[in-house]
Amino acid sequence: MKLLSYILILMLPLMCSSPKDENYDSEAYEDSEIVYEETSLLSSKVYSPETSTQKIIKTSYLKFETDDLDKTYLQIKKAIQDNKGFIKDDNSNKSYNTITRHIIVRIPTNNFQNTLDAVSKNVDYFDTKRISAKDVTEEFIDLEARLKAKLTLEKRYLELLSKAKNVKEMLEIERELSNIREEIEAKQGRLKYLQNKVSLSTLDIEFYKLTSEAPVTKSYSTKMWNAIKAGFNGISIFFLGLLHIWPFIIILFIGGYFIKKWIKKSKK
Repeated sequence: MKLLSYILILMLPLMCSSPKDENYDSEAYEDSEIVYEETSLLSSKVYSPETSTQKIIKTSYLKFETDDLDKTYLQIKKAIQDNKGFIKDDNSNKSYNTITRHIIVRIPTNNFQNTLDAVSKNVDYFDTKRISAKDVTEEFIDLEARLKAKLTLEKRYLELLSKAKNVKEMLEIERELSNIREEIEAKQGRLKYLQNKVSLSTLDIEFYKLTSEAPVTKSYSTKMWNAIKAGFNGISIFFLGLLHIWPFIIILFIGGYFIKKWIKKSKK
């Protein structure tokens, strides 16, 4: 009986301390879980794709041969108009046996594939067909975040400027404001450029027609006549050159006359 009493006395402190430790561990786990949940929530707010739409710059380059340049151009123009686009640049050129037309088209990104399909519909074979898509979402988000930070900083500097106590402080704050404003405008310009590229895709279309033109072959008699004309032209150029230097010729003749006269006198 006494032995049982001793055992109970020894186990009593252990029994009292155990619930406390378990409670402490449970509270610590709950605290860590809360911290983890808060961190995850912040991460999801900052990096989740749902917080911003994906920004994609789409471009395409097409090159192909056609039998009728005007007909192909009208078909492409109709596809552009149907998809609410416009022609940014249009130029034509002619080489030895090729007539080429090159147009650059800007089209709303939502209609990019429809326009591409409409242009490709009547083409049997492409010399070149290149389509690219560049994801600028990360750069877009980064620029927006930096711009927001710069605007906040500018606001704080403006508040400091209103509280400046002397000219020196005002000049220092205005110098910093000038630098901040320059960075803000640069980021706004970059954002505007990216937004334009994202909202309007670019189609670079080049189509050409082969012609059957051949160089004109000249006969031997024609070559002879051209050589005679070239000779006459050479004589004309020679005499015209003499007319340009007539004062020097006169001086040369006069000088020769006096030298010849002086030589005769010296012999006598």
